[in-house]
Amino acid sequence: MLKVVHYINQFFANVGGEEMAHIPAELREGNVGPGLAFQQAFGDEAQIVATIVCGDSYFNENMEEAQKTIINMVKELQPDLFIAGPAFNAGRYGVACGTIAKAVKDQLNIPVLTGMYKENPGADMFKTSLYVVSTKNSAAGMRDAVKKMAPLALKLAKGEKIGASSEEGYMPNGIRKNFFDTERGSKRAVKMLLNKLADKEFETEFPMPDFDRVAPNPAVKDITKAKIALVTSGGIVPKGNPDHIESSSASKYGKYDIDGVMDLTEATYETAHGGYDPVYANLDPDRVLPVDILREFEKQGKIGSLHRYFYTTVGNGTAVKSAKAFAAKFAQELKADGVDAVILTST
Repeated sequence: MLKVVHYINQFFANVGGEEMAHIPAELREGNVGPGLAFQQAFGDEAQIVATIVCGDSYFNENMEEAQKTIINMVKELQPDLFIAGPAFNAGRYGVACGTIAKAVKDQLNIPVLTGMYKENPGADMFKTSLYVVSTKNSAAGMRDAVKKMAPLALKLAKGEKIGASSEEGYMPNGIRKNFFDTERGSKRAVKMLLNKLADKEFETEFPMPDFDRVAPNPAVKDITKAKIALVTSGGIVPKGNPDHIESSSASKYGKYDIDGVMDLTEATYETAHGGYDPVYANLDPDRVLPVDILREFEKQGKIGSLHRYFYTTVGNGTAVKSAKAFAAKFAQELKADGVDAVILTST
């Protein structure tokens, strides 16, 4: 029987939510949480011999140490396959699953498999170097994820030939699989074109990326009377990061009062953002969130006023869906507060 080791986070191990995301890696015997569904799908062909549980914050903030610990655990167990997740649309979990799966593959030469939603930042990071099964965006899609992942997992463990992404359910990884179709390409192309011209449904063989297009609002009529707000994905927060916004794959945003604040100083503000050198942002947080210059504009009458609250989060690895949800919420507050325009800043 094939031996499988499964990696999951604190939430799926039923340890807790965000408040327990700090727990270091620990090894448990047998299957835990979603491992039960995988075990049922494997039947008598494979057995989950152990489950590794690690908090999302711990892994992402102690990546080198966490990888070393988990690699040693997997090495000792000598499994035929390593499964991570599925992570669905959880950004930090997706990055952790991809990172540890790649480490196991590269360092131990063990077949690996993970799964996540297509907009998870981990998908873009790892889909060309690992088999990443495309899942739904929440844990409600667990049954569908296991249905696709389990057969592919068994194929990988047995060393069998892996078919095209459209057949196996993994995200396209840039490797083309040749096959013979019943119709030549030119005929299929003409059929698609005719369907398109006739406004009929058709399925392209070369799907293009779907980018949001946001039409700009009309220009502010009189900037000297406008109330301007600041919003940033650069992670500027009051000293100490009181709301504990994550350094990557943020699950929240902060709203902070700057009424009477003329300048963001090293003593009072800092950045919570990971992934870039924070030295200059911490020395003068106005470099990321320009409160000082807007106060000058306010005094000089170049703008009407600076809104008393700013909104902040971390863009590093944060899922698009999460960012949209943040903006949808605080945009309503900005409108209710009579804000005329917003300046968005990043790192």
